[in-house]
Amino acid sequence: MGIWATGPSAAALLEALGLGLYALLTDRRRVRPREERAVSASGADPAELVVAFLNELLLLEETDGFLGREIHARAIGDPPTAVVASVAGERFDPDRHARRTEVKAITLHGLVFDPTRGRARVIVDI
Repeated sequence: MGIWATGPSAAALLEALGLGLYALLTDRRRVRPREERAVSASGADPAELVVAFLNELLLLEETDGFLGREIHARAIGDPPTAVVASVAGERFDPDRHARRTEVKAITLHGLVFDPTRGRARVIVDI
């Protein structure tokens, strides 16, 4: 299963990939931006950054039940090797949030992260 994203910058692509990840987990339209969480990640190169960032978001869901509705990211470096982001959302509520796909891991397999062309793709293990 994969997440495709488009955007005009590295930060926009990271935001879109993160929102795509949350859309795999639940119906994001039912998630309210009640609280914010700070997330940061880094990698040796942009591909490793993408995996590290999405793993941080996945960790929020796995350990705290936190689901994101909005993400505001700032990519650091050219090419980007770090990101600082704010994620607005709330904890999982079984009365309002349907569980969709259980994502086990973010992979480097087939990963595309091309801010110049405004496109990205990530394959996830389910």
